[in-house]
Amino acid sequence: MKYSKLNLAKEAISHKGFVKKIPDIFRMVKLWRRGEYPMRSIDIILPLLGILYVISPIDLLPEFAVPVLGVMDDLAVLSLTIPKLIKEVDKFLLWEAEQRLSGTKIIDAEIVK
Repeated sequence: MKYSKLNLAKEAISHKGFVKKIPDIFRMVKLWRRGEYPMRSIDIILPLLGILYVISPIDLLPEFAVPVLGVMDDLAVLSLTIPKLIKEVDKFLLWEAEQRLSGTKIIDAEIVK
């Protein structure tokens, strides 16, 4: 089976409910940019840059030059960025729930699968 950027993108978005969390990602970035949601810049910028790298047609190892390694670099970037982004969104959702409860603190919450 030949892997393409489109197939890789389809596999990435099927990762642990990623599609359902897309609106949460946009809301998280919006609140972070306003300064309402406290988060380190690197925690959001790196995953978003990783996704942009996979989507973009420019590659360090192009598929046409090195067929197997060209796909492998995209898979490596996806395997690092998607879980990091999902983890940050889960933290954001906990923070958002805490804000709604106003005054009740969530301490050391753990996400159970």
